Amino acid sequence: MGNFKNAVRLAAVGALALTAACGGSSSTKAASTTSAASSLRLGYFANVTHAGPVYGVASGIYKDKLGSTKLETQVFNAGPAAVEALLGGAIDAAYLGPGPAVNAFIKTQGDVVLVAGATSGGASLVVKPGITDLKGKKIADPQTGGTQDIALRSYLAGKGFKEDAQGAGDVTIIAQENSQTLDLFKDGKIDGAWVPEPWASRLVLEGGGTVLQDEKGLWPDGKFITTNLLVKKDFLKAHPQTIKALIEAQVESDKQIVADPTKAQTVVNAALKQLTGKSLKPAVIARAFAQITVTEDPLASTLKVAADHAFATGLVKKGDLKGIYDLTILDQVLGKTVDDAGLGKD
Repeated sequence: MGNFKNAVRLAAVGALALTAACGGSSSTKAASTTSAASSLRLGYFANVTHAGPVYGVASGIYKDKLGSTKLETQVFNAGPAAVEALLGGAIDAAYLGPGPAVNAFIKTQGDVVLVAGATSGGASLVVKPGITDLKGKKIADPQTGGTQDIALRSYLAGKGFKEDAQGAGDVTIIAQENSQTLDLFKDGKIDGAWVPEPWASRLVLEGGGTVLQDEKGLWPDGKFITTNLLVKKDFLKAHPQTIKALIEAQVESDKQIVADPTKAQTVVNAALKQLTGKSLKPAVIARAFAQITVTEDPLASTLKVAADHAFATGLVKKGDLKGIYDLTILDQVLGKTVDDAGLGKD
């Protein structure tokens, strides 16, 4: 069954390549529906967990790969806001976490699709020194229903704590901007936070916090999907060449990050300064990079688990995830079949 499925996906890849190569010989209508987009509106976060797009956009890789397609970018604080923009038609694609991606797929009944992974790791629960019991404590995360919010709620549930959708309960969950979290942590107004990099490293190195739980410790082999690439399905259908160029840009960015992490840290840090108005201290950017792994593999089996965590919180409606992945173009770019954990299109 697996070999048949792979053959189908590879056949689809061949068909895509043939369409791109022969578009001029087909009817005008067929060619126009698979043309390169005039523009690509891309969302991502000013976080180290989005190192691929942050590096690639800043270094010009994304612009070069997209060619005549104009790249327009928008930066978000967390996944739910990016999903709102995606579903509202403000952007065409977004890098975001598994929880918001699952929510968007179920909410739209499959109008969006994951086409690649981006990052594994890079999230931790950081608390004030000496805290081991979270009961009665105030813990922040980026946004209700976001990836870190769901991870925090799942962790608390595993410890026997009860929370409501608004974050009230045995532990008070406060959803807010990461920059605000750092300030409140320094001022002693919150007890900790479950945040992505570089914010976890900033809480440790600038806020004097300690890591109570590195999320890697909750996953087999320390691998879990933190960032995926989510695309509107109608955009993918109309402009597969543009999505192919986008994935190629990410692959090239990831290669350069792995080949020269010191350079990557410098480029990303400069980009973060431009996006947020402030660069990171060398020790912070170095620590943050050490916590992540850039990868195009969506680590699909971990998305299944993350989805179960999201459903358990009650913040995401439970639904069938079949078809949430379309890795056809990723397979083509990488020259191999990437595992979709049975959640790909038929």
